[in-house]
Amino acid sequence: MLTFDHVRKSFGGRRVLDDLTFDVRPGELFGFCGANGAGKTTAMRIALGVVRADRGAVRWNGAEADAHSRRRFGYMPEERGLYAKMTPLDQLVYFARLSGVRPREAKRRAAEWMDRLGVAAGPKDPLEKLSLGNQQKVQLIAALIHDPAVLVLDEPFSGLDPVAVDAMADVLLERAREGVPVVFSSHQLELVERLCDRVGILRGGRL
Repeated sequence: MLTFDHVRKSFGGRRVLDDLTFDVRPGELFGFCGANGAGKTTAMRIALGVVRADRGAVRWNGAEADAHSRRRFGYMPEERGLYAKMTPLDQLVYFARLSGVRPREAKRRAAEWMDRLGVAAGPKDPLEKLSLGNQQKVQLIAALIHDPAVLVLDEPFSGLDPVAVDAMADVLLERAREGVPVVFSSHQLELVERLCDRVGILRGGRL
């Protein structure tokens, strides 16, 4: 279970998160909603250790998340976190290797995921030549390729056509059925309503 335990965070005197507390249970899809600037991305970055909370903690199975446990997290940032000049396959293999996947297995997983999600790219095409939708798919694969125990996804459906939305939704539902806690933010409320078991709405730093 992924737990946000009384998390507080301020920037320059402005409190962005105010006593944020909620759980994402095993096998649950949790929709994280709120207006722009509500604090969703900050909360996700704290979960991944990118930003430090002023107070409170993010816990994984009861223990405070640390560098070791976060290796089991899959994170998809809203901004592209990929290398524009590398081919999708090469960088997916690279990210898998960073998480301890052996080279041959990393290449196999990358090719399978690209085929499943329909990533349209020539073997030598750098990421920057792909459409935004295909780049988004590669970003999701980077979060999935090491078979994470937790998924934290920031606007994963942004920029996708309806077919790609359905393919990505199927992946998230599959992960949840396998017992993975999944938390994702989205402004597409019809998707949140269709997919999620529970929804948290962030306003003024509070849930």
